[in-house]
Amino acid sequence: MTDALLAVPPPLLQLLAQPGVLPVVAALGGLLVGSFLNPVIHRLPRMLELEWREQCAQLATPPVNAAVDRAAPETARYDLLAPRSHCPACRTPIRVLHLVPLLGWLLLRGRCAACGTRIARRYPLVELATAVVFALVALRFGPTFECLAAKAASGFLIALAVIDHDTHYLPDQLTLPLLWLGLALSLAGDVRSAVLGAILGYLALWVVYQAFKLVTGKEGMGHGDFKLLAALGAWLGPAALLPIVLAASVAGAVTGLVMIFFFGRAREQPLAFGPYLAAAGWLTMLAGDALPGGLLLQDAATLPDGLLLPPLDGP
Repeated sequence: MTDALLAVPPPLLQLLAQPGVLPVVAALGGLLVGSFLNPVIHRLPRMLELEWREQCAQLATPPVNAAVDRAAPETARYDLLAPRSHCPACRTPIRVLHLVPLLGWLLLRGRCAACGTRIARRYPLVELATAVVFALVALRFGPTFECLAAKAASGFLIALAVIDHDTHYLPDQLTLPLLWLGLALSLAGDVRSAVLGAILGYLALWVVYQAFKLVTGKEGMGHGDFKLLAALGAWLGPAALLPIVLAASVAGAVTGLVMIFFFGRAREQPLAFGPYLAAAGWLTMLAGDALPGGLLLQDAATLPDGLLLPPLDGP
């Protein structure tokens, strides 16, 4: 994989090349991305639930005439941008200063400024985790195109892992863009490996799902897990699939046993597999000198001329 640098102004390029600068910049960017991931994690499942409820209501009730339909009050907008971030208890909008990643939560001491209701630690933890992940990615890949790609994948994986932990659901709105982005980036590297990784990734868990259902009559996992592994296959290639599945399975099994024997978790209670797939995929992406399939950006020379610059120490 060619260590090519993005076409950025030379002074900024030299600054990012200084030891320790890039990870710090990446961590600050991770805080900002993490602050956006929080509403994605919180709102996207609720947006989908509202959409499903509307669809069910349309199927369950007879159609109303146009006059009644026009007279019906419009529902309040609810998406990733509206309404404004607010306290869930008193509905008071959060001030801009208090929206600053991590710092806002510390200034508020973890409580709403208006009503004093405790703010979940989830929000600063997601921001901090994203910052750490971005810094590690920067250390691994340096100021390269691969670094930006790995950060994008990391953001998707963090959101998917937390959403699946909370809801046992991996939204198509995240898994499919992650899959297509991996395939699109493979145009700069190994398209065949990306396509094969996506196909085998989906089929691997689909076969396990069908076999488990045939033997037990139960569904052992959701279809979102198939799509997530397919996306990881598109990013990392088919050679990465076995390490990812093995690591995720072992980690999930150990976690399940610990929860059962030490925390009283019911044996019948399902355990989300997505967080373990996401973590195993991210670790595989960072592990070793030569990733299995890499980020499928093996030769920067295949990119359009002028998009990338040679390394600082190159000819």
